[in-house]
Amino acid sequence: IFQPAIALAREGYAITPRVAYDLAGQHDTLVRDPNAAAIFLVDGQPPQAGTVQHQPGLAATLEAIGREGPDAFYRGEIAAEMVAHLKAAGGLHTLEDFAAAQGEYVKPISTSFRGRTVYECPPNGQGIIALMIMKILERFQPKGGPLEAGNLHIELEATRLAYAARDRLVADMAQEKVPVELLLSDGLADKLAAAIDPARATEPLPVIPAGAEHSDTVYICVVDKNRNAVSFINSIFSPYGSGLMTRKSGVLFHNRGQSFVLKPGHPNAVAPRKRPMHTIIPGMVAEGGRVVMPFGVMGGHYQAMGHAHFLAKLFDHGLDLQEAIDLPRLFPLPGTATVEVEGRLRESVGPALAARGFKVQPPKTPMGGAQAIWIDWQKGTLTGGSDPRKDGCALGL
Repeated sequence: IFQPAIALAREGYAITPRVAYDLAGQHDTLVRDPNAAAIFLVDGQPPQAGTVQHQPGLAATLEAIGREGPDAFYRGEIAAEMVAHLKAAGGLHTLEDFAAAQGEYVKPISTSFRGRTVYECPPNGQGIIALMIMKILERFQPKGGPLEAGNLHIELEATRLAYAARDRLVADMAQEKVPVELLLSDGLADKLAAAIDPARATEPLPVIPAGAEHSDTVYICVVDKNRNAVSFINSIFSPYGSGLMTRKSGVLFHNRGQSFVLKPGHPNAVAPRKRPMHTIIPGMVAEGGRVVMPFGVMGGHYQAMGHAHFLAKLFDHGLDLQEAIDLPRLFPLPGTATVEVEGRLRESVGPALAARGFKVQPPKTPMGGAQAIWIDWQKGTLTGGSDPRKDGCALGL
């Protein structure tokens, strides 16, 4: 499994335009760490698209994991180097912290949306918020096309209400009680839907600020010949994470801890051995008891709305995967009436949204990045869609 990544890390890979864009934006972070600067910068400056980068240390680390399994990473020399580098930067990490790290198997949560079942991972991730948005949208019937201002207004309001709940309640369920049943209840969905004024942006519910902006996520979905489906997402939070990198093992550290809230007593407050509220969410759709689509939408805070927006375009308006992915997007910044709207959509519906009380502005970076595979069980076909906003493609093998 690791061999292609090992080969790329050792033999080199050409930087794509999107990666070059992200590197330029993270120059000030990367230049502070000599190890990261040596790998990702050229003479201290961001490289141009087409530049070939090599990561020999990472190649060796991946080889060690391939030979020895997870212990090669979480124990021994690699872990010792990581702990030493973090301590030198002021961290409080220990070898025991790394040795105690482990993944977990969880039961997905779900809701019904337009006659299909949508599955998400439970908290500490925000997949529950995507389901909340869908439950609210179920209470409305769209009128007109997929980009009609009235439909988008309902999506925005459903998102604002659901994200307000996220920023008050979603946290690590291993340490906090998250009211999953309440958040996915019909009663709450009815109440939130009734609070939406189709003609006006409502006052947002009181929220804790959502935290730093971030978007350094990779999403992959795979369906094999037996129709086994995988929906996989990974992230180091900000582009190039913390910018801290070990010299020998080539490990780049994430900065996901920025998602914690620095307010004592808040469910998402910092605590030992606790995971922060997480934005990255893989999704799956089932119909008739069988999976019909693994899907995901990268993009930091946008992801929960991105899931609902994407599925609404598929199931409410009959678009195909690529059409739904290519549509321009919008997103209300959590806790505000400010809405980021992509180019041509800003021109067409911006005035109507402004008249409803929203402050409309362009996004700072490309908004999200979706991928999906539709399984047609009757025809025996697979159809893929991939977002032009990021690297990647739909590929059949």
